[in-house]
Amino acid sequence: MEKELILKNRLKEIRTEHGLSQAKLAEIVGVSRNTISSIETGQFSPTAKLALVICIALDKKFEDIFYFD
Repeated sequence: MEKELILKNRLKEIRTEHGLSQAKLAEIVGVSRNTISSIETGQFSPTAKLALVICIALDKKFEDIFYFD
C-alpha cells in the first residue's frame, strides 16, 4: 500500500522571519487570519493559487514554504 502524501509547510517560521502577524499576512493575500492559522497548523491545504500568492507575498519559492512529508 502506498503512503499518502501529506502537504506540510514552514509558513509560520517564514512569516515570523518577515515580522508579519497572521492577520497582516492574511490582509496582504486576501484571506482571513483563520485561514492562515489553519494552513500553519496543517488543518487546511491551500489551493495552488493561494499557495502561490503566499509565496509571492513572502518572496519565497513554493518549495521553500511547502513540502511533502
